[in-house]
Amino acid sequence: MEKGFFHPDRGYWQTLTDPSPEYRNQYPEGTIEVPLQPSPLHKFDGEGWTAPTQAEVDAAAAEAVRAKRDVVLRNDLDPIVSNPLRWAAMTEQQRQDWAGFRDALLAIPEQDGFPHNVAWPAQPSI
Repeated sequence: MEKGFFHPDRGYWQTLTDPSPEYRNQYPEGTIEVPLQPSPLHKFDGEGWTAPTQAEVDAAAAEAVRAKRDVVLRNDLDPIVSNPLRWAAMTEQQRQDWAGFRDALLAIPEQDGFPHNVAWPAQPSI
């Protein structure tokens, strides 16, 4: 049974089990048991959980999309386009396809549906 705890200086944490009394005695003074955090964006105000604003939800979604995009750039695109031998072995059309793929990835934040409705570009073949 998961349990939630909050301390004004240490913030919120969860346990996977009900901590033993001996373990709870080690918690800092002022620690209280609280309901489980509804989402990572909810904040405990000392009395209860407050829901995130739409701006906070949008910012978190934008951060997640950019992080996913950055992984694709780093893991899928960079090893191809930054390798001179691979790049030289490509046809001009393949180079244009990979350059367009990079441009489309970088333009994701400018899409109309960003960050909640993103159209991911198709990765070109090698």
